[in-house]
Amino acid sequence: MIPVKPENECKYNMLALGEVMLRLDPGDMRVRNARSFRVWEGGGEYNVARGLRRCFGLKTAVVTAFADNDVGRLIEDLILQGGVDTSLIRWVPYDGIGRSVRNGLNFTERGFGVRGASGVSDRGNTAVSQMKPGDVDWDYVFGVLGVQWFHTGGIFAALSDSTAETVIEAVKAAKKYGTVVSYDLNYRPSLWKAVGGQAKAREINKKIAPFVDVMIGNEEDFTACLGFDVEGNDENLKSLNLAGYEKMLGEVTKVYPNFKVIATTLRTVKTATVNDWSAMVFADGKITQGISFPGLEIYDRVGGGDSFASGLIYGLITGREAEEAVNYGIAHGALAMTTPGDTSTAVKKEVENLMRGGSARVNR
Repeated sequence: MIPVKPENECKYNMLALGEVMLRLDPGDMRVRNARSFRVWEGGGEYNVARGLRRCFGLKTAVVTAFADNDVGRLIEDLILQGGVDTSLIRWVPYDGIGRSVRNGLNFTERGFGVRGASGVSDRGNTAVSQMKPGDVDWDYVFGVLGVQWFHTGGIFAALSDSTAETVIEAVKAAKKYGTVVSYDLNYRPSLWKAVGGQAKAREINKKIAPFVDVMIGNEEDFTACLGFDVEGNDENLKSLNLAGYEKMLGEVTKVYPNFKVIATTLRTVKTATVNDWSAMVFADGKITQGISFPGLEIYDRVGGGDSFASGLIYGLITGREAEEAVNYGIAHGALAMTTPGDTSTAVKKEVENLMRGGSARVNR
């Protein structure tokens, strides 16, 4: 469906650009009254690279930056456990107290029933938020090392003016060397509200969109980030008018004919622990909806969309048709939400078994 550079010409199947934070997870407790936390690494763009490496066996790397202290080295150690190449990480000297540079923390509690999941990010002045054009030799990365697929997104672009400029520099270089570019709009109002809100989000994302081959986002993302509206949706977006959505995506591709594939997850939140879960892709002028999991029981929903993206990319990078590619994403996302942490612990055999309609019976 999408032409991809030959694997033997590239060091990496996929490269991600984004922030990786240390997630502090209070388990069954709430952040406000926890007495202990488990730690994970996580970040919207990085999670995709980790899923492609650990579940699907592809060679992946991450471009990010850390303050060079023990917290940064802990996050690096967690990344290494996930098998993602760390050789492109930038290390910034630490000033001793984090006055000028630090590493991001993300306190996230899991929801249950009527209580939704909740997160508190502590990411001001992080090393990665200070990345700027010229910090990475993209000609070396894409032109010498070689990369089949490059993924980044709206979370990293929202961190600062300089990270938005870094995304634009990176996607231009990727296109120059024939690397496929995917981008997850991932609109987060909390990230944009202090720097211009939705208007700023649209300004930045409209500069990035012309260089994207595979655009990922839900209906809210396309409205908030690119200014397109879905006709016929209810005011709370509890139900999606597919005809209206297809019409909107037709308009999107008129403005951005470079989008070869547009993908979105379809989630109806019944409770924090029960969601209806599916997804669809828009390619070759038509919508293809994948398998559905009504009443999916969720243990930890954080990172489900990122695992969807990694499954979708695996399908596309290996030459699958739209329906099979989106089903890889749906199944991988569903499995990721059955375990704690931002990243997937699934293996490809489990994903493919679920795609074929496999059950949750004990596997002996």
